[in-house]
Amino acid sequence: MRISLAATLLLSLNQSFGSAFTQSTAFSRGVTSPSTSQLSANADSSVFLTSETAKACVDLAGSPVYAYSLAKLEKAADECLAFPNAYGLTVRYAMKACPNGSILKFFNKKGIHIDASSGFEVRRAMTMGVPAENISLSTQELPADFAELVDMGVKVNACSVSQLERFGQHYAGTGQKVGIRVNPGVGSGGFSKSTTSFSKTNVGGPSSSFGIWYGLMDDGTVPGIVEKYGLTVERIHTHIGSGSDPEIWQQVATKSLSFCKMFPTVTACNLGGGYKVGRNPGEPSTDLQEVGKPVTDAFRTFAEENDGRELRLEIEPGTFLVAMAGALVSTVQDKVFTTGEGGHVFLKLDSGMTDVLRPSLYGAIHPMTILPGTGKSEDVGSEEESVVVVGHCCESGDLMTPESGLPESLAERALRKAEIGDLLVMDGSGAYCAGMSTKNYNSFPEAPEVLVAKDGSVHLIRARQPLEQIYQNELDVEGVF
Repeated sequence: MRISLAATLLLSLNQSFGSAFTQSTAFSRGVTSPSTSQLSANADSSVFLTSETAKACVDLAGSPVYAYSLAKLEKAADECLAFPNAYGLTVRYAMKACPNGSILKFFNKKGIHIDASSGFEVRRAMTMGVPAENISLSTQELPADFAELVDMGVKVNACSVSQLERFGQHYAGTGQKVGIRVNPGVGSGGFSKSTTSFSKTNVGGPSSSFGIWYGLMDDGTVPGIVEKYGLTVERIHTHIGSGSDPEIWQQVATKSLSFCKMFPTVTACNLGGGYKVGRNPGEPSTDLQEVGKPVTDAFRTFAEENDGRELRLEIEPGTFLVAMAGALVSTVQDKVFTTGEGGHVFLKLDSGMTDVLRPSLYGAIHPMTILPGTGKSEDVGSEEESVVVVGHCCESGDLMTPESGLPESLAERALRKAEIGDLLVMDGSGAYCAGMSTKNYNSFPEAPEVLVAKDGSVHLIRARQPLEQIYQNELDVEGVF
């Protein structure tokens, strides 16, 4: 007796995670504790920066500065490239996480392809040497020049019915290959436990605009458009959110394979990314080997049930590849206090929401380490104090230590006692920091970026933005007033 695809995956999930698919047991298996669990207020180094290397970064590029560890980038890349698969694997880096050219070049050298979110990202990746055929575009805004990109070899996933229509109208009758991004009806985000309600990091379910609603697959709308224009569907794509629950992710894999069955031309199933990365003590990280095993079994069962069709697996990690490989090194440029009920000690940095927006946007918590401004490990102190860390913007929301998940609420953090001129390293800043911030607010220039090589040497990979570059595109119309 043959076991169905759904039954196979459910059996594998039971074996790997237990029979209860509930939020309360979501991370009981399939996750590991992050290295940050060893950090404390008195740690004498950050995740990958010592006092000496942090000072070297500042000496080279100034403060604040983003630092990236080549060793950690390589480790994360190797883990993703080892993701379990049945019939082949393509790893695509979600370049929106951190689009620096040196990082793109490194991942390209490792054999990692690109997941782009805009036509501009596609052009940027190609400029950095990524072959067009190694780039997949899934976008909320289909660019006007999408056909030019496709003709160069870029793979496009239609993310709405209108996108599929536009694609079909241009390539009618040619059999042009296209991918379909489907909203599977559920999502999972790092700041929400709901699989259907709105969350800033949830990109699946009825509260999300991402992808084509799965009902339009089932009712024949999408197959009808494909048939009308004679398109060839080569890929089914789903992505449910950032910091996803491993169990939800795997359940969506089952649904994704059911969509693959609709189109006999499909050769790849893209399950997106969203693998959880624990930035702070006690936070779990996704074990890729654990979550991949049941999916591999499901792909094999799909082949057995569909005349030997062997689908290639695609995944799109962003945070997993770069989050813990990056840190923002800032200087404590001021220290003030208030007294009485509700009083606090405030550390004011020379960085802020202009560099790391996640705390202000999501209420995200980043590991922080105070290191001596001298850059000497022997000067690391032992005294601690509870402080509120704020940024340099003239904006009350420029808060680096919010309550977890509550960007409107400040919280104190126990850190090594800092003096003006000391360094504060904010770890976990490799993803959605340099690439996603309120750049140029208060006319602060973009911070530089450096790469820390395996031998500890520091290399500039992006210079600090000159002030003039901020306003160079402004035009003088003084004559009209």
